[in-house]
Amino acid sequence: MTNVALVVLDTLRYDAFEEHFDWLPGRRFEYAWSTSHWTVPAHASLFTGRYASEVGIYAGAQTFDWPDPLLAERLRSAGYTTRAFSANPNLSPVFDADRGFDEFELSWRIRHHGDDLFDWDGFIAETRDRGPERYAHALKEVLLGDNRTLPSLKHGAVLKLRDTPLASSVEHVDEGASTALDLVRDARFGDEEFLFLNLMEAHSPYDPPPEWKTVEVDIDGLAASLGEPEDDPADIRRAYDDCVQYLSHVYERIFARLREEFDVIVTLSDHGELLGEHDGWEHLSGIYPELARVPLSVYDARDGPVEDVIYDDRSVSLMDVHETVLAAANLESDPGTRGRDLTDLPDADREPDSAGVDDEADGEPADSVRAGEVLVEYHGLPERHVDALRRKGFEDLDDRTGWLDGVAVADYFGYETFDGFEEWGDSPYEDPRARIETLVEGIDRRTDVSEDPELDESVMRQLEDLGYA
Repeated sequence: MTNVALVVLDTLRYDAFEEHFDWLPGRRFEYAWSTSHWTVPAHASLFTGRYASEVGIYAGAQTFDWPDPLLAERLRSAGYTTRAFSANPNLSPVFDADRGFDEFELSWRIRHHGDDLFDWDGFIAETRDRGPERYAHALKEVLLGDNRTLPSLKHGAVLKLRDTPLASSVEHVDEGASTALDLVRDARFGDEEFLFLNLMEAHSPYDPPPEWKTVEVDIDGLAASLGEPEDDPADIRRAYDDCVQYLSHVYERIFARLREEFDVIVTLSDHGELLGEHDGWEHLSGIYPELARVPLSVYDARDGPVEDVIYDDRSVSLMDVHETVLAAANLESDPGTRGRDLTDLPDADREPDSAGVDDEADGEPADSVRAGEVLVEYHGLPERHVDALRRKGFEDLDDRTGWLDGVAVADYFGYETFDGFEEWGDSPYEDPRARIETLVEGIDRRTDVSEDPELDESVMRQLEDLGYA
């Protein structure tokens, strides 16, 4: 019986992981590549073993409506108990990300929203200039309105206190990692368990608990990438580093509990973050090496506990994680998936083509496609981003709504930008652009999916807090 945990440290850069997670044992892949630059398409690859465009997830369509079983559905059908915790509103029941999970817990910011609770976020946004007396008005609204009084008061107290010296006495003082720690410590795990966690501590607004915070910033990544950040760039980088240090601290405790119960623990990031490189901030402005290259560690204790870090320079991708989880559960691959079991990789430098490519556009035989080769996709911006940017005075946004593609393999990444084509590392291709075209031609992109339904105000506000609207 193999228990498997999949933990996504959302928005964690590879270099930040290497600096602050030296305590994490397991096999570390130095060249692990995401299939995209933001949460939903990256998780589409984790949950399906395919490119996001194949399953119909792209800008404006981020609901998990793929007709085939998702990863958790496969595992539950095989008899696994499936549990999840998500601190990301993009990965919530609103977007059908809970498919296949017996339990799907949400962070305090998400679960305390609803029609029966007082809208503290809206109240705070609308009354910032009214002074302290505004809270007396809010209290009256809570007591006399159609809200659940005690839960509404508790949520308001958390929002008010989390950034004060009293924050240590509040149940939720971070973006959800402390809640995840409580959940794994309190859970009674049995045999055949699958656990998925998404932790958001490294994601903007870069707001760790007060004892970990050394600087205050207010980052708006898209606007900063199109113009200039309002805060000192050095302060933004420092704030991000504060968050990563806190994430490492709390995840070390989560991991200690997980290794008591789980045989295989995959720890990774879904994408990286721009901290001023390429004049970009956060992760919604194109595809770059700092976004596409991600940390990925596999702890496999089936043959006994692992204490060391083993570095592996083979090229791998998020789609391989899907196959790794299935293989750990002794389940066969889904037809059409593209991943490989990361605990059983061949030593050969080349493998037969698994991407359905059958031409020689880059001058190489189709049966000798490089192992670990992956396409990285940028799907443009949803309309809600474009509308928000236009309200801020940005008008020329046509290039931001188009698609970009890149190809990554080992220590090379060739990628399209808004201004042309760039490369990171030494190219193994005679013509990398032709290689990208070949890979794209080998994908049946599902771009006819209906756009997501209109989101209610509470969900939109959470997405706005994270820079997704």
